[in-house]
Amino acid sequence: MAVNPKYPEADAAAGFDLKAANFMLPVIYLLNANIEALAAKLGEKVETAPEFFHNTPVVIDLSGLPEGVGEAEFPLLVGLLRGYGMIPFGVRGGNPAQNAIAEALDLAILRDSYARKTKTADAATAADPAAVAAVLSATTQSDASPGVATVRRINSGFMLVTRPVRSGQRVYAAGGDLSITAAVSSGAELMADGNIHIYGPLRGRALAGMNGNLDARIFCLDLQAELVSIAGHYRVSEHIPKELRGVPVQIFLDQKILRIEKI
Repeated sequence: MAVNPKYPEADAAAGFDLKAANFMLPVIYLLNANIEALAAKLGEKVETAPEFFHNTPVVIDLSGLPEGVGEAEFPLLVGLLRGYGMIPFGVRGGNPAQNAIAEALDLAILRDSYARKTKTADAATAADPAAVAAVLSATTQSDASPGVATVRRINSGFMLVTRPVRSGQRVYAAGGDLSITAAVSSGAELMADGNIHIYGPLRGRALAGMNGNLDARIFCLDLQAELVSIAGHYRVSEHIPKELRGVPVQIFLDQKILRIEKI
């Protein structure tokens, strides 16, 4: 039997190989059990970028709930997320009763280390304390591996990422601007409530103005994007003119029409 070049050490006769892997999953930080308020705020977020949230696996963090709150509402939350097209994957930070409900709903019970909290989460929940914040679970350690984006928050309104953003990774700058000083791979996704600056090739997706900010802009040195969006107004790669690809551009709204212009 031929050896798979991707996994040369695997037992081909077994037909599979089992390995540990790291995945970057958005985390919903549940701060209270007010499902109506949650649905309203979450609906606003989803409306700004429906393509981003469609079929997105999410982790639900229950550690911010007051003691003894949330057991009855938890199934409603899971149904709400599924109704918006997301895929609840698992929970963390819950008490035994909450975990039992999660298991009954076929959700995984995760350790805190699986989807680590970051400085991004603190800023996001502070910006929207009434509901939830979907943020990237990215490492902030200085010894991060080359394959992981290093995230550094300069202040409450600006996030800086200094390493390449790989396929499958997502970065969300809640409440401010996002600046990337490296390449953004195909399959990677950037989100910001403010502007997005990319000082390298953009091959993935970039969504600015996630909070509905019509004045947000995207600045890019090398546009090769799969999708760009300002406040929910988006354009996919097939509709980006060839003369605007591979060159420095700015992307903005003009009378709610998405414009892409050379810089």
